[in-house]
Amino acid sequence: MTIQQKIASQISFDIASVPTDLFIAGQWVAGSTGKRINVLDPSTGSPIASVADASIEDAMAAVKAAHDAGPAWAATAPRKRSEILRRCFDLMIERKDMLAELISLENGKALSDAYGEVAYAAEFFRWFSEEAVRLNGEIYTAPSGANRIVVHHQPIGVAVLVTPWNFPAAMATRKIGPALAAGCTCVLKPATETPLTAYALAALYAEAGVPEGVVNVITTGRSGATVSAMLHDPRVRKLSFTGSTEVGRKLLHEAADTVISCSMELGGNAPFIVFDDADLDAAVDGAMVAKMRNGGEACTAANRFYVQKGIAEAFSAKLAERMGGLKVGPGYDRQTQCGPMINRDAVARVAGLVEDAVHRGAKVLTGGGALEQDGFYFPPTVLGDVSADAAIAREEIFGPIAPIMTFESEEEVIAAANATEFGLISYVFTRDLARGFRVSERLESGMIGLNRGLASDPAAPFGGVKQSGLGREGAHHGILEFCETKYIAVNW
Repeated sequence: MTIQQKIASQISFDIASVPTDLFIAGQWVAGSTGKRINVLDPSTGSPIASVADASIEDAMAAVKAAHDAGPAWAATAPRKRSEILRRCFDLMIERKDMLAELISLENGKALSDAYGEVAYAAEFFRWFSEEAVRLNGEIYTAPSGANRIVVHHQPIGVAVLVTPWNFPAAMATRKIGPALAAGCTCVLKPATETPLTAYALAALYAEAGVPEGVVNVITTGRSGATVSAMLHDPRVRKLSFTGSTEVGRKLLHEAADTVISCSMELGGNAPFIVFDDADLDAAVDGAMVAKMRNGGEACTAANRFYVQKGIAEAFSAKLAERMGGLKVGPGYDRQTQCGPMINRDAVARVAGLVEDAVHRGAKVLTGGGALEQDGFYFPPTVLGDVSADAAIAREEIFGPIAPIMTFESEEEVIAAANATEFGLISYVFTRDLARGFRVSERLESGMIGLNRGLASDPAAPFGGVKQSGLGREGAHHGILEFCETKYIAVNW
């Protein structure tokens, strides 16, 4: 059986049915370059499809389409926008099997994780379908009594949305949902590693009733130049980016030239703190979720494990047993619990981090070395006695590696947790709720998982502090990112 036949035997849809051309103004177009970008299956390393490679001219056509569609979409009644978004939610849930398999196929994540992503991604459409009709303004009397102050929110305009490969559905819907709810139009540029999900969803949006030009999707092998061109087009007024802090800094420089509003969801270096009084089993369960969701390839993944000395040995042993027992294999194999990484470079990078940590005295409790097989695999790995000066304690890992360090006092662990330029999320496990809130308030993070290994929720404001980002996604805050606030001073 060939690799392609083996893949086909494990998925329920025909990969050839997924659109692979640019989606501009409601039409599928091959693009002006005539070139294609191969999409690989990380589970085998083999190509599964190719997508159009957009030129800068194609990107400008997408911006024009969004700009032309803007006035009518902004004028569409909030209830109508709400109903279309709700229909997007319904269609995603109806097609969850196909979407989960597609995500797993191009991303590599275990199918169970892919199903979780589909549910999470769809929920942004349901949430923002409800927010679309509740974008309330304000009216009050000026303190002087001379006039009324009227405040309302208007759509900011054309939004460029740039998303990463690790959550190809959710990172898109988390931006498209609030943009459309606010009355904005958009151009989505997904990562070329995982573009198929974005194109499959573009077809779904059209079926749900999203008008032509309101959502446009382009893929390109020249991301920097293409995004730069869009950001320098005066018709573009918003950038929403999810990705690395390094790229985020560059995009902020680009956006400054035309003073574009920016929402940035950037890198993380999440501490996972376990106090001696924590429920050991709950802490290990939380660690498995916080570390191994999406195989560790998530900005919210637990990155640095700080375990108080009294519980460290027991916690390390249980975590190593749990992670060492995970079945590694192709993401779309229903028995798989940990799929491959996204590409060969990612494997090499985490292997280097593990090697450096071991060189500095860390002990390998389970895993430790890349697997010799087709595809891009690295086994779930737990390291004990990790030195604070190891690269793995300072850099975002983005892989299935759990480095464990010990601490003695509350003050010590707070200082260690905050000693980073990042501040996306932190995790704290303790039975003492007073301590939990006290520590949570002092941690320099935009989000805290207190006795929980999962904090992401469409109804909650997602985002970080310091160099982990600007702005918030989800909750009511998410729709305001796509609005301009207008004040009218009025007499009557």
